[in-house]
Amino acid sequence: MPQWVVVTIVIVLYLGLTLTIGLLAGRRQSDSVAGYVAADRSFGLLVMYFVTGASVFSAFAFLGGPGWAYSRGAAAFYILAYGALGMAPFYWIGPRIAELGRRHGFVTQAQLVTGRFPSRGLSAFIALLSLIAFVPYVTIQMRGAGIVIEAVTDGHVPLWLGALVAYGIVIVYVLSAGAMAVGWTNTFQGIFMIVIAWTLGLYLPWRLYGGVGAMFERIEEARPELLVPPGLDATGQPWTWGAFSTFILVSAVGLMMWPHLFMKAFTAKDDDTLRRTVILFPTFQLFLIPVFLIGFSGVLFAGSPPTPDFILPFMVLETGLPPLVVGLFCAGALSASMSTGDALLHASASVVVEDGVAKFVDVDEHRQRTLMRALVLLTGVTAYAFALDPDSSLVLLLASAYGIIAQFAPPVVAALYWRRATTAGVFAGLAAGTATAFFFWLNPGFKPFDMHEGVLGLGVHIAVLVGVSLATPVQDEAHLARYLV
Repeated sequence: MPQWVVVTIVIVLYLGLTLTIGLLAGRRQSDSVAGYVAADRSFGLLVMYFVTGASVFSAFAFLGGPGWAYSRGAAAFYILAYGALGMAPFYWIGPRIAELGRRHGFVTQAQLVTGRFPSRGLSAFIALLSLIAFVPYVTIQMRGAGIVIEAVTDGHVPLWLGALVAYGIVIVYVLSAGAMAVGWTNTFQGIFMIVIAWTLGLYLPWRLYGGVGAMFERIEEARPELLVPPGLDATGQPWTWGAFSTFILVSAVGLMMWPHLFMKAFTAKDDDTLRRTVILFPTFQLFLIPVFLIGFSGVLFAGSPPTPDFILPFMVLETGLPPLVVGLFCAGALSASMSTGDALLHASASVVVEDGVAKFVDVDEHRQRTLMRALVLLTGVTAYAFALDPDSSLVLLLASAYGIIAQFAPPVVAALYWRRATTAGVFAGLAAGTATAFFFWLNPGFKPFDMHEGVLGLGVHIAVLVGVSLATPVQDEAHLARYLV
């Protein structure tokens, strides 16, 4: 039996199992908006751990991460650095967010912000920015799934078809069961991709070089520039420290501001679950180490993939692994892609309906759920169209989206801790920060010290938020008492 047929059978079995888990999980939640969006606030430590980790580390980590290690060396370590930094503040703000959610019935990020800073326009603006950032993030997941399936089936299943089938299944269980399906499929997928990553990450350096240490010794002799921080840029020249450090900063700030992750604070059953999840998160992040090792193992390997993002499937196919192992690898890569993609599709629909449509149109819970399902389809179709673009880099797509999402941090912090902040200040700051980030994204030649546009946007954002807030009347004391300790 040809290898691609065996691999395809393994992929079909994996997708079928994932779909079954997703559909069965939905039987446990109520038929309400809180059930669909926040899983009735029922997630315990096991599901919270995996839904957080698997949602963060996606196709961009499983494919883009090795691609950067292979082509840009130490530059890839920015991905490892920002996770622990970005998650740490949630130890303190996570329980506060969850408590406000229970008290006021919040299930989305914008509901928290506009609860403190009442404004339908602000709510709609946050929903719009979220959707704009979600599309490239979902695109990454779909393209990653298609890349892997096309590579391991020798092109018999093309990228367009692989992405369509994998995300057709994701859309089915997200439409059916919402947050509960996302939580339990992420738990299964998280376990699966960790096992596959560590197995391949240790095996390939041993098979090709005799071990991890021997591999790096060979790279140091032949390509020492790859091991010198901060690595190389996209042109093969040394990456600047300004770009490297601000990539880490904007990613750390933006990490827990992603609505699909932020909303998980509303799903936890208690505060201790949230705190334990934050403490344990770095152990999940160790999953990146073997993924990078796979990329480094390809540096001196004969032959090269069509693009750096293909290095992981390329190494799996070119090192003579049995077809069953190749199929399991593909399933692991699909786990990384789908475990983030389902959370993104679910969150994009929830945010747009709860924070956009419902603020202007009176719709009952049944219609809200129907609208959410329609938006899951719309977001999926839009992202799929972008996923077919062969020139998109997985890591750079995500980095540009972080520039937008990082702008949500000042409003959230202001809502939780700054008594003097006002609605006008938050709205003006968010608009100014987003506009600044967008300007420098369009005009990278104007960026000082090669800084990430999201960091430049944050500088302007904070200054405008503070200035306008101090120039406008303070909020009513009774209103403040509902949100501030």
